[in-house]
Amino acid sequence: MNEIKTPPSGKAEPLQRLGEIGLSNFAPYLMNRIMGRYNADLRQEMTGLGLTTPKMRALAVLSVIDDLPISELAVYAVVEQSTLSRSLEQLASDGLVRRDPDPSDSRVTRIGITETGRAALDQLWPSMARIYAQMFKDIPDEERQAFVTTLQKMLKNIRKHDF
Repeated sequence: MNEIKTPPSGKAEPLQRLGEIGLSNFAPYLMNRIMGRYNADLRQEMTGLGLTTPKMRALAVLSVIDDLPISELAVYAVVEQSTLSRSLEQLASDGLVRRDPDPSDSRVTRIGITETGRAALDQLWPSMARIYAQMFKDIPDEERQAFVTTLQKMLKNIRKHDF
């Protein structure tokens, strides 16, 4: 039997099954497809730069918010901490990031992007921007902004961190 959900209207309705909603109307499925295509489109260029998706995500985040504890970087980069730790070891050995002890907590390591890391991301950025623009082709700016605003609200609804 279907579970009963209480929507914002306050009236109990039967919970729809995935088959009733359909994949083309299920936002998590659509978001996964979009990100899968985005990552696949970048993969060849990333490989040429010696990057993987976790490495690229770490560099992208660090290019905007530098000097993060590994635990926060994992959240922002949407990468499991164990996977990120291996990627950061490789990025550090390639000179793309630096590891610094946190001045107020010796148990914490902060990660910063180096000039070499910025240069690698700068090489990748035109492709990232082109693929991003392709996703929004023929979508008016106001629809794009409304979509991004909706995504921000959704993230706020589900996030487990204050950032």
